[in-house]
Amino acid sequence: MSAHQQSGAWVFVCGPSGSGKDSVMAYAQQALAVRRDIVFARRFVTRPVHAGSDHDALTSAAFATLLQTGGLSWHWRAHDYSYGIARAYGEAVGAGRRVVVNGSREHVRDMPVSTDVRVVHITADPEALAQRLHKRGRDSAEAVARRMERNADFHGLSADCVIVNNGELADAGRQLANYLAEADSAQLAR
Repeated sequence: MSAHQQSGAWVFVCGPSGSGKDSVMAYAQQALAVRRDIVFARRFVTRPVHAGSDHDALTSAAFATLLQTGGLSWHWRAHDYSYGIARAYGEAVGAGRRVVVNGSREHVRDMPVSTDVRVVHITADPEALAQRLHKRGRDSAEAVARRMERNADFHGLSADCVIVNNGELADAGRQLANYLAEADSAQLAR
């Protein structure tokens, strides 16, 4: 099997708020831009788009229509919003591509084990998570404390690859890019 002939797979990347998941994924996506066998999925989300969003906004009604008509390969709820991955990405997996999804720890935790699903958990030490959450300024001190408490619910999350993002973004980004670029799908298997 050559470096660019791989078995198709879903790769769900998840992690706590403050772990730098979005930045790590963006780094890996840029590093792998020439790889046509690795696709980074855009999500549908029932929340408005803002600067830097990695999703396409849908109304709740439009989301429900997609769900009812089979237009989604995956869907879940998190933080009071609905998230979905278009059916076309499932077709890409069927064609042998690796499709990378910005996922939810809760969704991943409840997914059945499958030969075509991988999980990457990006995390950081609790002190780094708390510092990043305070620094971004989106949450009150109480909300940050709730987010930190919620992390205990996901301790020991089953993952095929764990990336601890305590240092430079490039280090974590390279780890994710290297994991996604592995040629032998058996190396990615659980």
